[in-house]
Amino acid sequence: MKKLLVITLLLIMGLAWAQTTKISIGLFEPLNEHVVRVLPKFNELHPEIEVEVRTLGFMDHHNTLVTALATGSGAADVVAVEIGFIARFVAEGGLVDLAQPPFNAGQFEELFVEYAWLQSRTADGRQVALPTDIAPGVMYFRRDHLATVGADINEVIGSWDSYIEYGRQLREHGVFLIADAGSVASAIIRSDIPVGEGIYFSADGRPLLNSERFIQAATIAQRIRQEGLDAQIGAWSSEWFEAFRRGTVATELSGAWLAGHLETWMAPETAGLWGASEMPGGVLVSWGGSFYGIPTQSRQQEAAWKLVQFLTTNPEIQLDAFRTINAFPAMPVTYDDPMFEEPLAFLAGQQARLLFADIAGRIQGIAVHPGDMVAEEIFGSAMGQILNEGVAVETALNEAQRLVERRFRR
Repeated sequence: MKKLLVITLLLIMGLAWAQTTKISIGLFEPLNEHVVRVLPKFNELHPEIEVEVRTLGFMDHHNTLVTALATGSGAADVVAVEIGFIARFVAEGGLVDLAQPPFNAGQFEELFVEYAWLQSRTADGRQVALPTDIAPGVMYFRRDHLATVGADINEVIGSWDSYIEYGRQLREHGVFLIADAGSVASAIIRSDIPVGEGIYFSADGRPLLNSERFIQAATIAQRIRQEGLDAQIGAWSSEWFEAFRRGTVATELSGAWLAGHLETWMAPETAGLWGASEMPGGVLVSWGGSFYGIPTQSRQQEAAWKLVQFLTTNPEIQLDAFRTINAFPAMPVTYDDPMFEEPLAFLAGQQARLLFADIAGRIQGIAVHPGDMVAEEIFGSAMGQILNEGVAVETALNEAQRLVERRFRR
């Protein structure tokens, strides 16, 4: 009898072990810090699923993912994708359409800020990922430089003209307005976009690189460069970090996430010297964001979908990411949490999270086009010609338009 009982228990244990589903999740830093923290909660809900965490640096992760999706093997069952790569995966495929059964992701649409939902949705209705965090665009400014010239931040951001005038005042004190004039152009081309239209393409797929929106963006950036108001420093360079530490630039256009980087490693010694505001000219833009998708090559899509839902549709999980890695939640319901009213010491006690939430709620959705990544590269080259080589705005943008039209046979 005892022998029979032991055999029965072993069979039960073996069956339980056999029913354990193993999946993997591919992440870039620092998302891994958050996911590792919350996985025990997922395990409580789904003890039958075992999750392996794979982590790489930002570019290594995305380059590896591009290769894995192209070859049809090697991708994790769940993958994190930054907004800058969404268009590429829309164009090249490789991610499951979560709008289709059995996923039916449309049931979650109302949980997210509109623009984040649309960022991972194609023009033909495919939902290639779900948003987990967003990056409402803001302007960070040095309070000490503002005081030095006796300027008011609301007047500075009233228009691009007033912003440039502030730069002229700063120049008299040996301070640059911004690190790179190109970031101004990047902000402007992402604003005031008609419903249904994308950044680089119209609703019917026509390239827009020589439209009035792009001409305005390039012209304003050109003015800043020609007047010597930018430091001509590229983002994520050692010179960029040093400019923040030394205070040689007075403003920076960025996602809300920049304050976290400044505080923790870029320039912690500048605590209390910074403030946050809307971008000049009433510009409302998204400046980053992360998503989770499921590669079509995954053999465990049911279990993978459970993990995607856990990481994206649970307010407490998104708030944990906000607390631990400063990843701004994509779910508006979280904005009522008391932590949004907390004063931020690094920003001189400003309740900046309320500003971030307000901006997030006003950013409009923008259609994703398969050609966005190519068009962005071509526009970047055109801006390089305008800012660094003195090529006329219309000349550079007309050539950029021609290149995109030829690439997509328009």
